[in-house]
Amino acid sequence: MANRIKIKKGLQIPLLGKPEETFRGEITSEYVQVCPEDFQGITPKLKVKVGDTVKAGQALFFSKMYPDMMFASPASGTVTAIDRGEKRRILNVTVKADRENVYEDYGKKEIATLSAEEIKKALLNAGIWFVIKQRPYDVVANPGKEPRDIFVTGFDTAPLAPSYDFILKGQEADLQTGLNALAKLTKGKVYLSISPNTKNEGLRNAKNVTITEFEGPHPAGNTGVQINHLAPVNRGETVWTLNALDVLFIGRLFNKGVVDLTRTVALTGSEIKQTGYYKILIGTQLTKLFAGNVSGKGNLRHISGNVLTGTKITGDGVLRANHSQVTVIPEGDDVHEAFGWASVSPKRYSAGATYLQLKKAYRLDARLMGGPRAIIVSNEYDKVFPMDIFPEQLIKSILAFNIDKMEQLGIYEVAPEDFALCEFVDTSKLELQRIVRTGLDMLRKEME
Repeated sequence: MANRIKIKKGLQIPLLGKPEETFRGEITSEYVQVCPEDFQGITPKLKVKVGDTVKAGQALFFSKMYPDMMFASPASGTVTAIDRGEKRRILNVTVKADRENVYEDYGKKEIATLSAEEIKKALLNAGIWFVIKQRPYDVVANPGKEPRDIFVTGFDTAPLAPSYDFILKGQEADLQTGLNALAKLTKGKVYLSISPNTKNEGLRNAKNVTITEFEGPHPAGNTGVQINHLAPVNRGETVWTLNALDVLFIGRLFNKGVVDLTRTVALTGSEIKQTGYYKILIGTQLTKLFAGNVSGKGNLRHISGNVLTGTKITGDGVLRANHSQVTVIPEGDDVHEAFGWASVSPKRYSAGATYLQLKKAYRLDARLMGGPRAIIVSNEYDKVFPMDIFPEQLIKSILAFNIDKMEQLGIYEVAPEDFALCEFVDTSKLELQRIVRTGLDMLRKEME
């Protein structure tokens, strides 16, 4: 029986729009778009130019720092655009997709016969190394460093999160193959975290891993919380992190010999008329997904991901590389309330005791509800932050650019997503995830 760890601190935000466990079809688009900014910590160098034809799984660009690290095209077709920003930074690579995907053949491989170096080389060449991140710094993993341990999270506790049980049903073989590959990439342990409610046999009975149950509210499903409770990261150590849905890409590569970047995506949110699950290729334009299925009331915020850590997109935006959820909520910028700050409306939700809390799901919007101000020391972060770290002090040390203090306060263990709930309850209205990202980038520049 798996060990169980109970997380008491946290918050489950009661949002409307939970995904119905029904598969509703497949979404395709004429164009797919890959955004290098999805791959934190890499500087992209192009492998293609406008007019080139590519197969699914063929490299579009590679990492300047690690030239062997390729990034695959999700679809076969013709490169039609390469968008650039300031200082010619690559923003997007757009491919006009063929009607049927033509895959680059990497050949089926048996994990048992491969060495760790052969597995690593296969993942780098195939362009799917990006699914592996590392702590410290929460960036795409450095392939030149051997991880102390690898952590895989097998459930999600974020608002309106997709069900891993539902998504992984029928894909257990690819999941196990991926876990077998990861087990060869470390001399330490592969930790698989699941929920007490997890029913999928591929997760429950996974081999070559150490299984631990985590019980409690969000952020119990965050890898950072799991690392903190199982085996914290110290200075000089490196661990790798993934979620179980990304492990599928690794399993498909070795079982099928192709790079299949199809995700089963949950369509969620209070403004969705019919929630459910769809098969969508990474980079697919989501216009068809929203067409006729979104409420027309007021301005809306479309999000690739969840409401706490997702990426804001437009109604014709694309599915970003790391997300298996799409959310639509009200923007709220067209709402005007006289003396709204004094409202006692039952439609209002508060993480504290500001409003009367009812046992129901709320239609929350994206309004900030106040302006940025000085940090108010009220221990509100501590109530939703279940890691053995002082969050307020860490944020202050980052703002002060105090590297020694940042190290002492545990910055090596955290990622921006670990502060998402703190940002939600923050009376000071600070962009805590952006602050943490800045601190991690600064520390990485100093230390590497």
